[in-house]
Amino acid sequence: MKKVAILIENVFDEKELIYPYFRLKEDFEVHLVGSQKETVYTSKSGVGMKSTHASSEVRAEDYDGILIPGGFSPDNMRRTEATKELVKEFCKQNKPIAAICHGPWMMASCCDLKGKEMTSFFSIKDDLINAGANWVDKEVVVDGNLITSRNPNDLPVFVKTFVNAIK
Repeated sequence: MKKVAILIENVFDEKELIYPYFRLKEDFEVHLVGSQKETVYTSKSGVGMKSTHASSEVRAEDYDGILIPGGFSPDNMRRTEATKELVKEFCKQNKPIAAICHGPWMMASCCDLKGKEMTSFFSIKDDLINAGANWVDKEVVVDGNLITSRNPNDLPVFVKTFVNAIK
């Protein structure tokens, strides 16, 4: 069975983590990867989800794709060097990386975005442009191995696009 990782840190958007988590479990083995293993992380509205693995314990070569939910968790994710290194390895290995809403913040910290077409929540548009991306306002954007969407309303097409990239 193929494996996917979903990154998790505090202040995640519960829709952008829980909807993909259960949908991906239909087809793949899914690991919730945080800075710490078996730690409960809290969403923006107080929902808790427990990590299954620590980013320092996993390797990109063991997964077929990675998903980065939004909320403000990506800002916390990029404070952990092991998490940044994990995403960098996905970039180097050209494996699918899907990020929604504020999730592309991690891509800006870990991937070469120069000339890549991307989308995100509008408030981080400038961050992506400053990282060299060509920002567009579309529900899902695919550029090579990078898959991005704007907000929870885009979840159905976002998750379907990620699933198709892995299958």
